[in-house]
Amino acid sequence: MPHLIIEYSKQIEDKVEITTVMEKVFQGAVAANLFAETDIKVRAHAYQQHMNGAGLNGFIHVSSRILSGRNTEQKTQLTQAVLNELKTLGLEDLSITVEVLDIDRDSYAKHIG
Repeated sequence: MPHLIIEYSKQIEDKVEITTVMEKVFQGAVAANLFAETDIKVRAHAYQQHMNGAGLNGFIHVSSRILSGRNTEQKTQLTQAVLNELKTLGLEDLSITVEVLDIDRDSYAKHIG
């Protein structure tokens, strides 16, 4: 835990390697100082088509799924750390957003085999 899921517009791949974006998200999660580095998981999904009412040409959105129990300050610490890392990419004409979603601790199941 956490699971950091990056959704992004496909054309961003013309500006930056997605592995670089993933590394920035990973480093942001590390910088938040809330999780063991070995527990952080990052994955990415590209969208071929998207619509943005603001007229921007692209987006990066990070959903940070964490086990329930963290307070608002800790969640904000995570979103800001990830956002700050992504801003260092210097990408323009796109929206970058980060959110935290709680996973119900009681119903979460995990197996490592």
